[in-house]
Amino acid sequence: MKVEFAPRSVPLQRRLQTASVVQWVFSFLGLAQCCTAAFIILFFTRFWLVSALYAAWWFIDREKPRKGGRRIRVLRNCVVWRYMRDYFPITLVKTAELDPRQNYLVGFHPHGVLAVGAFLNFCTEASGFSTLFPGITPHLMMLTLWFRIPFFRDYLMSGGLVASDKESASYVLQKPEGGNLLAIIVGGAQEALDARPGSFTLLLKNRKGFVRLAIQHGTPLVPAFSFGENDLFDQVTNPKGSWLRRIQHRLQQIMGISLPLFHARGIFQYSFGLIPYRRPICTVVGKPIPVQKKHRPSEEEVDQVHQKYLNELSKLFEEHKATYNIPEDSHLEFI
Repeated sequence: MKVEFAPRSVPLQRRLQTASVVQWVFSFLGLAQCCTAAFIILFFTRFWLVSALYAAWWFIDREKPRKGGRRIRVLRNCVVWRYMRDYFPITLVKTAELDPRQNYLVGFHPHGVLAVGAFLNFCTEASGFSTLFPGITPHLMMLTLWFRIPFFRDYLMSGGLVASDKESASYVLQKPEGGNLLAIIVGGAQEALDARPGSFTLLLKNRKGFVRLAIQHGTPLVPAFSFGENDLFDQVTNPKGSWLRRIQHRLQQIMGISLPLFHARGIFQYSFGLIPYRRPICTVVGKPIPVQKKHRPSEEEVDQVHQKYLNELSKLFEEHKATYNIPEDSHLEFI
């Protein structure tokens, strides 16, 4: 008797895809707190030595997030990331070759609510980064705050995340052998407060620190736009000047992270929850913008390169927006 298993394969795959996204969302919304709690609680049990030894290791290893991190190839290639990729799905598009003898600084836009595209494309191999850009090692910057959490810091570094400060960036960009790519989500946490479907507003007009950094190291700038990044979640209305926006802005100043009130679908239903919608994300990596090295660039020189970057990013968006069903009258807005 012939037994057919095919009808169950698609539902099973969808469940695995959903489970992979659930664990990722949980890792950023709850895992940090769980790691902190576990570290403290272990001190009051017979396993106190685990936390004691980790505390010693943590002290010795405290500078690692600023020294390129500690990626683990097995975790970057884990099958769970491929299920997560297929949930949306997420794709990575190359428009130009990157020379492995050079280092590159990539500006990633937009931040979105949880920067899903940035994480999956640069911190895992699910979208085939190493195949598209052979000889290039990607690093993604993340707020230094997260690297102060025990155990969680090691999880972050395993994918290629590094601390978001000048020292960390310089360590990656000044490597003479080249072959390193540093991705910076330029809009940062503040831009997440404007992340909602159909939004193309980027917090970039006065963000020039990454440009200055590229000039100081003579590192080519590469614009990257992630189509669909803002479509994964709805967000509670928070126009500038509203009481909610003022509270969010104040919390961001105090804690360094933004707290967008987002929602999408649930695990078993589609009406409400914290799981992102199944909407495609396509991250398009543009062509490198050559930058002349200068240790102390003037404000005028920074402004010139910054304007060139804005022009190239706008051009990248306009050239590809029709492919991803963006209305013809939609354009990037820099604030």
